[in-house]
Amino acid sequence: MRRPRFNSQSARVAVLLSEQHDKLWNITEGVLKAIVPEDQFASTAQRIDGFRSGYGTVLFFEDQTVVESLQGQFPTYHDRFPIWSQHSSGMLQFIVWTALETEGLGASLQHYNPLIDEKVRAEWNIPATWELVAQLPFGKPTAPVGDKQFQPLDERVKLYR
Repeated sequence: MRRPRFNSQSARVAVLLSEQHDKLWNITEGVLKAIVPEDQFASTAQRIDGFRSGYGTVLFFEDQTVVESLQGQFPTYHDRFPIWSQHSSGMLQFIVWTALETEGLGASLQHYNPLIDEKVRAEWNIPATWELVAQLPFGKPTAPVGDKQFQPLDERVKLYR
């Protein structure tokens, strides 16, 4: 059985460097300051300062025009295209993160969308059909990555022979 090849290419990115990178985190801080309780904002501001101290940020988008076009062309898969679009975006995010790490840079995947969507769209003239998926600030690592706890592998993976 042969499945159609969609080759959607719905991913879009904006790379913000220097002042443009700072502007993104200033926008994010302003949006959060309006909604985070004042007594809890210090930790939020510290986190944003950490992102702002990086070299740049990659903004990941999915162009909904592409997704909707595929939905029209292949009605059998209509409900799957938005999901596959997100899968594709995740793969791109992983590839970019890995490439940055290979070059000795650190990165941190963030999701301040949809809170910042409209301001991002307005500031960088992003088409309305581009849906913001994630933000990846990157820069020179200032500290080693902390340890993480992982569930046992046999609870997450099933192997059948």
